[in-house]
Amino acid sequence: MTTVSLGTAPEMVFPEPIEPGPFSPPNPPRPFPHAERIQRHLSRPTRRPHRRAMTLPPAPNLFPWLARRFSPGEATVWVGPPSAIEPMLELLYAGSAVVRGRISLIEGSNRFHPFRIGELGRSLGVDATSTLERIRIARSFTAHQTVALVDGWPAEARHHLPTLLVGHGLASGPLDDPEVPADERAALVSHMARSLSTLLRKVPIPLLLTMEGGLDRFPGLVEEGPRLYDYLSIQHRPDGLTLRALRDDARFELVQRPSGQRGLDEFSDTSDREVMRWDAPRRRTARRSKSG
Repeated sequence: MTTVSLGTAPEMVFPEPIEPGPFSPPNPPRPFPHAERIQRHLSRPTRRPHRRAMTLPPAPNLFPWLARRFSPGEATVWVGPPSAIEPMLELLYAGSAVVRGRISLIEGSNRFHPFRIGELGRSLGVDATSTLERIRIARSFTAHQTVALVDGWPAEARHHLPTLLVGHGLASGPLDDPEVPADERAALVSHMARSLSTLLRKVPIPLLLTMEGGLDRFPGLVEEGPRLYDYLSIQHRPDGLTLRALRDDARFELVQRPSGQRGLDEFSDTSDREVMRWDAPRRRTARRSKSG
């Protein structure tokens, strides 16, 4: 397990994994919902020399950890609340821009925050405009808009040649659209799963799908959708976020550090620790400043 210090501070520090002390035994990780079912559908590692693997910057070490969760022509699923998934997506977009990646994004609603993504790109050394220019986004607000965008995704991807496909909350539209009869919703989502499978057969690049409620929120994805390469749970913890990958049961912890706090890691060996800027508002203090 890798532990990372970041969050609301102006910087995030990546220390060594922290082993629990004798008086704080680690809590056993909660099992993944439907873990056995998902494991049966995860693809076996194969060599595909003609397909380009997902690339992210070598530092900070969160990026290589995430890059290992993708495979060309296969889908990776992120599950968790939007407040946990969306900051990770924004980091992924900014990191992709560093290595000149191109992202094709379909959103199930209006959740894209260009200013935050631009600032993250700037903190990684990429101009904010250049960061955003590398993302092609299409938004849908109804079930049929979502299905139409997914059906047209292969042509879009062949024309613009993205390095990563992202479907953020795709199943939310068909399942939550009040104008769609209840008996039609599952059929629309199943059709979308088959369209995603066709997409990756025609365009063999990595696909990231995000959803809030697990596979129950995307019926038919496992049975009719593309091959699954990995399944990540991204959850809040009292002091940050925990990322857990089902494929190899790897965990990565993001630990919040209050603004202005300095840790002991600054005064020890930092040969393999990285620091990156992290945008955050200033923390208010109880003491008021006096002029003059």
